[in-house]
Amino acid sequence: MNNEYLARGELKVELLGRGMAWLDTGSPVGLLKAAEFVEAIQSRQGLYVACIEEIAWRRGFIGDEGLRAVGDELSMTEYGRYLLSLLEG
Repeated sequence: MNNEYLARGELKVELLGRGMAWLDTGSPVGLLKAAEFVEAIQSRQGLYVACIEEIAWRRGFIGDEGLRAVGDELSMTEYGRYLLSLLEG
């Protein structure tokens, strides 16, 4: 696909900054490797990768109340407890 855009002169490239990673999930093996990478980051750093509620909260799209509402609703899960922990730290 990229080669076709390149041939048409329509390819646009953006370099990923530090801390960013491109994970190719176009095959079963690629999907497995991506899942293993995400699991390693999350378990070793204690942070969720691409946590949409956290991103929205940190960028000011939702406030503490919105984050707390989602965290409370999911408080029986590790994910919900993670969201609530963001408000504590």
